[in-house]
Amino acid sequence: MVNSLPEVQTNSTIFSTRPVSENCILAAIDIGTNSIHMVVVQIDAQLRTFTIIAREKDTVRLGNRDPKTGKLTPEAMQRALESLQRCQDLATSLKAEHIIAVATSAMREAANGSEFLQTIQSKLGLAVNLISGYEEARRIYLGVLSGMEFHNQPHVIIDIGGGSTELILADSDEHRFLSSTKVGAVRLAQEFVTSDPISESELHYLQAYVHGMLERAVDELKSNLRPGEVPRLVGTSGTIKSLALIHAAQTLGTEPNPLNGYTFSRHDLNDMIQNMASMTCSKRYELPGMSDKRAEIIVPGAIVLQEAMVMLDLHEITICERALREGVIVDWMLSHGLIEDKLRYQGSVRERSVYKIAQKYRVDLPYSERIANFAISIFDQTKGKLHHWNQAERELLWAATILHNCGVYISHSSHHKHSYYLIRHAELLGFTEMEVELIANLARYHRKSKPKKKHDNYSHLSDESRQMVSQVSAILRLSVALDRRQIGAINQVVCQYKPGAKTLHLQIVPHNPDDDCALEMWNLDLKKVVFEEEYGVKVEPKVRY
Repeated sequence: MVNSLPEVQTNSTIFSTRPVSENCILAAIDIGTNSIHMVVVQIDAQLRTFTIIAREKDTVRLGNRDPKTGKLTPEAMQRALESLQRCQDLATSLKAEHIIAVATSAMREAANGSEFLQTIQSKLGLAVNLISGYEEARRIYLGVLSGMEFHNQPHVIIDIGGGSTELILADSDEHRFLSSTKVGAVRLAQEFVTSDPISESELHYLQAYVHGMLERAVDELKSNLRPGEVPRLVGTSGTIKSLALIHAAQTLGTEPNPLNGYTFSRHDLNDMIQNMASMTCSKRYELPGMSDKRAEIIVPGAIVLQEAMVMLDLHEITICERALREGVIVDWMLSHGLIEDKLRYQGSVRERSVYKIAQKYRVDLPYSERIANFAISIFDQTKGKLHHWNQAERELLWAATILHNCGVYISHSSHHKHSYYLIRHAELLGFTEMEVELIANLARYHRKSKPKKKHDNYSHLSDESRQMVSQVSAILRLSVALDRRQIGAINQVVCQYKPGAKTLHLQIVPHNPDDDCALEMWNLDLKKVVFEEEYGVKVEPKVRY
């Protein structure tokens, strides 16, 4: 759950924007449990908008995992690789400058999901970002917000995927509540449907199961509604769009154009479920409006929508054609400084999310911000001399530094290990799963042992990620040493690197000219060893008055 935060003063240079060509073409790929979708857009940097120029969709059923091992099957992985290759080819033919790919539920949960992501990278050269359920929900909200006006009215957004269902409460300014629940059309069909047509007992069990699974998310969502508010329900993605097309075929005799804004009632949904559940799968295939390969999973997906509407006491749903992949585009535009106005609040989602977690675990923010300023300063002054990490790593260092001491919330003993756990399982929004893993690792190594391959959290990282964690955590460790008394005794640190002598001179500028910073200097001598070993330099600190 994400609530609004008080305004926090942050270092605006931490999260910088990057230049974008005036009419950049961008492709976004969503690797879901049921399908792989791609949207290709042309971004107008002056108008700060985008126009969709192509869409692509393949039903690959990654969610049909091996029931014994929980792994993605070789057949599903091959289908996905072939689909991704086609997406790449189309994006390239349309002269896309960037391809952003995200993976969701199926890849998150599969025992070999991470391995398959590496296979995609090695075979196709395509970097796929694994995102959490909460991050998926946030980007769905951004996609919907880009496609319809909210008119200052609260909206409940529901996205029923193959493996999970996202429920979101939001208004024009912010998301008030985000959730992701492990009920999806493919998952439910695979686990609970064995008869054709679906038997009465299986239908009732499905309804009861879905009700129980959604209960917590629905209760929390309702608790975030203000007195007297009646939200509008918006549905996105394949299952709900298919239901809308079937409804339109039955009531209008034609496909609505556009589908965006089309509505149908809960009463009509109940009738559709009753009708489709009585049919065999082959008969459902023949229904006008039924999309390709949707007949097998449409009833479980429709039951998720039915139960959500009943539990929320909402009687009508409106379709939005934009969802996760458009949200990926919007998020990219935000990170590149291309959207202001109504989405300005969303542009600071990373900082606000980090501060929210810091507040949750009672981090001493003035102290953490001092350490963060030291860390970023050392990072910037040594870039191109001792290391070659860029803006992305700089942002991760900042986040890790703000949160490095959050483990004290559990216990001071081994708090660096507790920090890793809390960060790894926190709802950090705006970051991919790998970025959260890297932030947690950086915080883990701010004290005690340096990174070692025998540590599970470190050993499973790629070679490049291990190198980044080792080098950048050494900067964090050095920065922590600069505020040993936690009173802000040091005002500034100036780095001067002498490559011939392989020496890094640290000029320490105290706040108080009468303070010799003896304890900080002693601590630096003690803690600089890891930095020296990592970078192959001698660190020589000296107080400058």
